[in-house]
Amino acid sequence: MQVLGKIATWFDDIFIDLIRQLRWSYVPPLMVYFAYGLATISGITGTFFVKEYLDLSAAYLAGLGFWAGIPWALKMPLGHLVDILWRHKAWLLWLGAALTALSFFIMYLVLTAPEMMSAIAPLKSWFIASTIIAPSGLVLQDAVADAMSVEAVPRTDDTGTPIDHDTSRMMHTTMQTLGRFALIFGTVVVAVVNITMFAGIEALDQAQKSTVYANIYLIGLVIPLISVSGILIAAGQRRSRRKRMQLQGLSAQAITAALDTPDEPTTPNPWYFIGGAGFVAITLIVGLGQVPYGQEIIFLGSLIIVSLLMRQLLTVLPVAQARALVGTALILFVFRATPRPGDGQTWFSIDILGFDQQFLSLLSFITSALTLVGLVILRPLMASRSVTAIVAILTVAAGILSLPNIGLYYGIQNWTAALTGGVVDARFIAILDTAVESPLGQVAVIPMLAWIARNAPANLKATFFAVMASFTNLALSASALLTKYLNEIFIVTREVTDNTGAVTTAADYSQLGILLIVVTLITVGAPLLTIALIQNSRLRTGD
Repeated sequence: MQVLGKIATWFDDIFIDLIRQLRWSYVPPLMVYFAYGLATISGITGTFFVKEYLDLSAAYLAGLGFWAGIPWALKMPLGHLVDILWRHKAWLLWLGAALTALSFFIMYLVLTAPEMMSAIAPLKSWFIASTIIAPSGLVLQDAVADAMSVEAVPRTDDTGTPIDHDTSRMMHTTMQTLGRFALIFGTVVVAVVNITMFAGIEALDQAQKSTVYANIYLIGLVIPLISVSGILIAAGQRRSRRKRMQLQGLSAQAITAALDTPDEPTTPNPWYFIGGAGFVAITLIVGLGQVPYGQEIIFLGSLIIVSLLMRQLLTVLPVAQARALVGTALILFVFRATPRPGDGQTWFSIDILGFDQQFLSLLSFITSALTLVGLVILRPLMASRSVTAIVAILTVAAGILSLPNIGLYYGIQNWTAALTGGVVDARFIAILDTAVESPLGQVAVIPMLAWIARNAPANLKATFFAVMASFTNLALSASALLTKYLNEIFIVTREVTDNTGAVTTAADYSQLGILLIVVTLITVGAPLLTIALIQNSRLRTGD
């Protein structure tokens, strides 16, 4: 009975308490985050579209990933704009939704009317345009959602009484946790849709496959409506709360103080917009001018601009807190800047291991579903450990969990299948590895968001969120660059045929194994070395 009591207490503390903390005011930003998760619906479809229709190398796709990640660096001036235009941020959400819809619509037309689209521009150009437009819309919506997540936590109750500091901090933490839940739940829904849509696709001819792909992009057109509904729900809740406070006899001034204005006005800082303009100028001049090493120049220029703008925030923090911010940011940057194997690993899984669209969708579903459970179960770990400790744990875990993928390349599944009567085959190993690895990718996010919430000035919360997001998302661009470099050193190609069936590019996975090993060594070594250097310097952080 004592054991059952402890289990019941643990279950209540972990699961039920999170449900108890739900509030209706959380729903609007959660709708935007949910739509953000749903926007990944085209991921697998895009992979197979490239493989079956476009002759793009793994290095080229890694470079395209670099360009697709750059819009996120603009989140900093956008976040500051949201702070300034607090009452009018809905228009940014509408614009972001329109861009997201345009991205899906382009690919829908490419698949349903390829002759018309290719007459205007090559299909490769349309795919590139769609790939870059999508994150441009998503970053707008994400910047607004961050501000909405702050606004969703009320400063007073319905009687106008200010909410105490500890309760407010708990509510902010809950809001950020639920935001990650909504985003990941969106990917769970996407995985279910993909599993359903891709059922039996291996038996279809190319024209029928194109129809399935087109239908997925058509479904994607609904997603922007979901994010916009968050704004509509927020407006309805605002009117409802204002009416309740009026019925309670509160004065117009008290209602305005409770609903409309932040504690302190946000003073516009032109350097955020100057930096954003500089970033756009560098991108256009270098990108359109086809300057050699354009991606590297844009990345370094963006990193300099973002770093200079981060100094604007450091000036409003105490010296010790500012140093801790720099140390924490550097650790997170290196952790996220580690390279990935690239598309070659996915091609190997498809061509050699026989993973089809439906199985890849199943892996995506397992990843998302177990991440939801993992975030809840690992919540005590996130609350009790510093960001540095969590990054160290995740780094070691990432190294261990990369071993099954390396083993699959070298044929470990043949040995395990022989010993287990065919049970532990390639798919079994992939599912098991995915199940263990799933929750870890998001574990570092929640402590970082909680850290931002604890340290951000009251009138610069959206800017503070955006600053850290811009810096850490530049790390993803660095990761894409490193991935491209490694794919140029270790060449991996998949078979490409023309309309007659003649092979134009032969499959070659001979260097994939050493690529996976090098990626693993960098993934483990770089973050641990950075932590050691930071923790033995003035930038040491224990937060």
